[in-house]
Amino acid sequence: MPNREAFQVRRCLDLAISKERKEELVAQYTELLQGSQALIITEYRGLTNAEMIQLRRKVRQANGVYRVTKVTLLKRAMEALGMPFPEETFHHGPVALGFCFDDAPSVAKALTEMAEKSEALVIRGGVLGNRLLTAEEVKSLATLPPLEVLFAQILGVISSPAANLAGVISAGTAQVVNVLHAYAQQSE
Repeated sequence: MPNREAFQVRRCLDLAISKERKEELVAQYTELLQGSQALIITEYRGLTNAEMIQLRRKVRQANGVYRVTKVTLLKRAMEALGMPFPEETFHHGPVALGFCFDDAPSVAKALTEMAEKSEALVIRGGVLGNRLLTAEEVKSLATLPPLEVLFAQILGVISSPAANLAGVISAGTAQVVNVLHAYAQQSE
């Protein structure tokens, strides 16, 4: 037993982070949070290295970043930015975050698809702006279409009444012209 205890003590010493490294990590988290529209919190216990690489690639393709984080240092960065810290979502196991830079639904979709394939990845919640999200709300966010599609749909809704109005006006004008033409022919 003494050898095992000595190993555990050495392991704890190896895991200690210097003050400079902590400050560097807080600065990195702060930078990521400032550039991020949303934050998706996951537990990744049991993911293989290959699955983690695949997940990071998918998130990167969705214009996001997936990072394993130190919770206490993340909390410092979030509090410095005035962001809410979802205390209850960080007590389940090792935490990794999906930072969403352009399109939050795309990153949420990449993470939820992987969570459906692997039981090792669990969506715990998220932060959108200054609003905390539950795991179910993150999954709902993943079902939204990409931003470009939403813009096209909104533009379609806005332009549809205008097109209908133009059609009604042109049809009304055509009827008036037809009536005048018929009257002119009848007069001759």
